[in-house]
Amino acid sequence: MSTTRTVALIAHDQKKDDLVAFVREHEAAFAKYELVATGTTGSRVSEACPGLSITRKKSGPLGGDQQIGAMIAEGQIEAVVFFVDPLTPMPHDVDVKALMRLAIVYDIPIALNRRSASMLLASLPRV
Repeated sequence: MSTTRTVALIAHDQKKDDLVAFVREHEAAFAKYELVATGTTGSRVSEACPGLSITRKKSGPLGGDQQIGAMIAEGQIEAVVFFVDPLTPMPHDVDVKALMRLAIVYDIPIALNRRSASMLLASLPRV
């Protein structure tokens, strides 16, 4: 794995407000990491937390999930915070599953909701 400390931020549409609130609440902790996010999620977090530097990828349905998956495979991601909406069908569900599969294969911690994200953030090494 790379020595870069990068955390990926992703949220389905119905969970974007929750992720933005979570990042705002933990802004000081997230400021210690390089952040990468899918398109709209990255824009929303940047607007709410202008002090954070976030590299934006494409929107999830347009390949952003796959771009972050590639970063996982290349050892560039330390952890993933992905607020998933389990109640809404996703047209790009196969991309989401591929991203999760890569996180599992490469032993990258992935938090899928607020509580697991809090635990993940508390367990990450500080830079």
